[in-house]
Amino acid sequence: MYKCNQSRLKESLEQFSRFGATENGGVTRLSLSKEDIEARNYFAECCKELGMELVIDDMANMYATLPGKRDLPPIMMGSHLDSVEKGGRFDGVLGVLTALEVVRTIKENDIELELPLTIVNFTNEEGARFDPAMMSSGVITNKFDKEKMLQSTDKNGITFLEALKESGYEGSIDNRLKEATAFLELHIEQGPILEAEQLEIGVVEGVLGMCCYEVSISGESDHAGTTPMKMRKDPLFLATKCISTLIEQLGSVDEELVYTIGRVNVSPNIHTVIPNKVVFTIDARHKDPKKISEVEDIIQALPSEEAGCFVRKEKLWGRDTVDFDSEICDQIEQACNGYGYSSKRLYSGAGHDAQYIASIVPTAMIFVPSINGKSHCEEEETTYEDCAKGADVLIETVLNLQTKFAISEAAI
Repeated sequence: MYKCNQSRLKESLEQFSRFGATENGGVTRLSLSKEDIEARNYFAECCKELGMELVIDDMANMYATLPGKRDLPPIMMGSHLDSVEKGGRFDGVLGVLTALEVVRTIKENDIELELPLTIVNFTNEEGARFDPAMMSSGVITNKFDKEKMLQSTDKNGITFLEALKESGYEGSIDNRLKEATAFLELHIEQGPILEAEQLEIGVVEGVLGMCCYEVSISGESDHAGTTPMKMRKDPLFLATKCISTLIEQLGSVDEELVYTIGRVNVSPNIHTVIPNKVVFTIDARHKDPKKISEVEDIIQALPSEEAGCFVRKEKLWGRDTVDFDSEICDQIEQACNGYGYSSKRLYSGAGHDAQYIASIVPTAMIFVPSINGKSHCEEEETTYEDCAKGADVLIETVLNLQTKFAISEAAI
């Protein structure tokens, strides 16, 4: 079994952390920004030095391929280089750089590949500059309409199309991912489970289904000092009652259900004025679609009218649970066992490009621990040792898949 070079991986991570470095040790590398383009340019240089063929598609997704002996669909690895504002140094980029480390290890050990091996950098995964998240992987898998995505604007009114053309990374639609033998995405967990259970690797079986609702409660504004309590139509009082009901009832659905009141807006938000409108969101996630349906029933059961106020429940969006390829998950678990790395099968509560790619390519993910579960912040941290262990599992899985699919092809 091969082991990746931890010090070289550390050096790569530190180099990429300079692109968009923030004062407190994080990065701001928004999609197709100057910092993102710098990171892309350096990634391209690294791939070309390894003799990889680099192509770009029409959504600026980058594909660098190391050829194999057989003209078969490649095994793909990768993630994304963009970040949220004041994000961490590992989110996304670790998946690209561990893939790069796998190729470097293959080259220095003169390992002959049966199938081509491709590293992919997906554009605008975070959605931090242009809505929505996972934009480009969504376009190439027909989850989003390309023309609509091109018109998405950032806070300065710049469209994705304008940024794309200016970036120098607008490629050809012919270069899009069309088929692959497998796709592996290594990522930090972005949660506390692996660290809390003192585990080294997460074998990711899928991405949780979810629903997100907006609840709007309308009442009437009046003077805070002159309106008797019995004569008020206060939407904030009703909102607190609704939120309390949701917390109580959702808490009894299932212990694995996670739910969040993520945004609350109160109007006019003046201390001497009774509010006239309150809007809040409820986000719930679970792998069992029946549990998500139960959540939606609880939300819909909130009153439509009470205490002179009117309640509207609107579903903003949702997604079905995505189950990854069980055979690839088995291969990841076997790799962990081979190295003696402790592991656990789990589902991701966060979204990833892999959930869209899974609709067209057999897919799975590898998680490494996040210290204190921190992510999407400058405090995000993962030890370099854990990063290297993830890279070890990635290369072993890739090589085992190479053998498996080469044998299968030969038997046909």
